[in-house]
Amino acid sequence: MSRELLQQDETIGAMRTALTRRAVDMLEKLAEDEDRYAKFWGEFGALVKEGIVEDGGNRERLAKLLRFKTTRTEGDDETRSLKSYLDDAKPEQDAIHYLIAESPTAARSSPHLEVFNERGIEVLLLTERLDEWVMQHLTQHEGKPCKDVRRGALELPGAAAESKVETDDRERRQLLKRVKQVLRERVAEVRVGGRLRQSAACLVLSEHDLGYQMRELLAAAGHKAPATVPSLELNPEHALVKRLDHESDPARFERLALLLFEQAVLAEGRQLEDPAAFVARLNELLAELGPAA
Repeated sequence: MSRELLQQDETIGAMRTALTRRAVDMLEKLAEDEDRYAKFWGEFGALVKEGIVEDGGNRERLAKLLRFKTTRTEGDDETRSLKSYLDDAKPEQDAIHYLIAESPTAARSSPHLEVFNERGIEVLLLTERLDEWVMQHLTQHEGKPCKDVRRGALELPGAAAESKVETDDRERRQLLKRVKQVLRERVAEVRVGGRLRQSAACLVLSEHDLGYQMRELLAAAGHKAPATVPSLELNPEHALVKRLDHESDPARFERLALLLFEQAVLAEGRQLEDPAAFVARLNELLAELGPAA
């Protein structure tokens, strides 16, 4: 008898449903003991994540079994549940925020976290190869949408911050246009945003762009991923951006604009297409500071 026939058999389907339900029941009971569940999660957490994708009927129950590292946890251990995240969320917080990065180090140092850290908003840090695939299916939990902090326009409570961003954007329209002319097809647009506090620039994906993890998964499976062109978001209060705004020399402006873009790429944990050119530009700008006294 073929496997396909067995998969379509009603009795086999009923057995599969019953066994799945009992397995989830067992995991929910195990999760009541944090120490024992932590050991289980360390060994089999990836399989629970796959269940989010493969088993839509049990997605909400499985989501409660997920564990994360976040901006409030230490080290790389995944100990935080979505329940604990929502229990500690600010009353005005209307979403579950997460960041996908290439490594734990890249996640914790990401410029995308700066405004969230400033406001004390917890962010889930996702660094496993399948995390982006999982989060495409876990779009909400307990009525709260799950939002990738790297994507789209930043929407946080507080109209004052949004108004300031709009003002900055109007005042610096000429600067944004000049940077876009330098970067050309490297970016979809150049804009001022509200994400950054200490960093000069960051890359922002559109809501429907494939992320870097998904592109790698598709490439590993032999599929060609559609092009992803991010936007460049600038911090108008940063000294380098202010210097760029007042730079009158076209060649120096181009080097500095490219340097800001390449720094944003590196901050994502990605590699540059031409590291040697980056080093040359950086050395040229440093040399212009003059010889040491």
